[in-house]
Amino acid sequence: MQFMRKFILLVLLQALMAGAAFAQAKPAAKATEAEAKAFAEKAIAHIKAVGAEKAYADFNARDGKWTDRELYVIVIAFDGTMRVHGTVAALVGKNETERRDMNGKLMTAEMIEVAKTKGTGWVDYVWPNPVTKKFEPKSTYVIRVPGADAFLGVGIYK
Repeated sequence: MQFMRKFILLVLLQALMAGAAFAQAKPAAKATEAEAKAFAEKAIAHIKAVGAEKAYADFNARDGKWTDRELYVIVIAFDGTMRVHGTVAALVGKNETERRDMNGKLMTAEMIEVAKTKGTGWVDYVWPNPVTKKFEPKSTYVIRVPGADAFLGVGIYK
C-alpha cells in the first residue's frame, strides 16, 4: 500500500512537471516583415528558375514547401483572377477584384495598383489569421511577377 501511494505521488509529480514545461513552451514566433519580403523574393526567384506554370503549381501544392508559419504565397493576375493561394485552394480561379477586408477596404485592388505602379510595396488590411482564428491587422508585400500581368504576395500578421 505504501509503495502504491509513492508510485501515484511520483506519477502526479511527473505530470505536474510536464504540464509546467508545456506551459512555458513558447508558440512559434510570428514572421517578420523582413522574412515575408525574403519569402516573396525567393518565390520570384523560383518563378524565374522554373517558369510561372511550374512555380504556380509548386506554390499551390499543400506539401509545406512554400509555407512557413503564417507565410504563404498568393499570385493574382491584374484582372483580379487568383492564380495561386498557398492555403485556400478553393480561391484559385476566382476573381478577387472586389475582395474587401472587414473594414470594407478593397485590398486586392490596392495590391494590383501597387504592383502596377511601383513594382513592389506593402498593403495593410485586416484579415482572419488562420492560426489564431481572429481578425488581425495584416500587411502583404507585393511584387510584380516579371513578364506577367500579375503580382505575387506574401503577408504577415502584425
